[in-house]
Amino acid sequence: MELNHLVLQASRARLFKELKEVQREKVADPDIQLSCDDNNIFKWTALIKGPSETPFEGGVFQLAFAIPEQYPLQPPQVRFLTKIFHPNVHFKTGEICLDILKNAWSPAWTLQSVCRAIIALMAHPEPDSPLNCDSGNLLRSGDVRGYQSMARMYTRLAAMPKKG
Repeated sequence: MELNHLVLQASRARLFKELKEVQREKVADPDIQLSCDDNNIFKWTALIKGPSETPFEGGVFQLAFAIPEQYPLQPPQVRFLTKIFHPNVHFKTGEICLDILKNAWSPAWTLQSVCRAIIALMAHPEPDSPLNCDSGNLLRSGDVRGYQSMARMYTRLAAMPKKG
């Protein structure tokens, strides 16, 4: 019982420290807006900007973070709330296939650096481990234009502010 309490305290302290850093860095990283639920330090959301020169450019994508009580020893669970057409993101659930969220996790990662890694993944998809097979198949068969036009269409539909 006592050990659990210590783990929880350590996890909370780490998350509060990250929250302070995020508030300090708001200006430093305009592509990422991380915020924590007012009532629960273990629930966060992020708004990330689609990387330039990708089909996601101009889009703003919302991520949901569920932080385990063993954080940072265990990775957060992160998923896209905004629909995105990408080989490494499950189209329905928003689940993300990214090694640092699974077996390559290290306590050195922060929620901010996880967001950066997700932005990098958006720019450099890995079609060989697809969660979205339609998207992965387009890239694997060499139909980059097909993939990009689908990804752009979904970005326009789901991730861009409606005009008027």
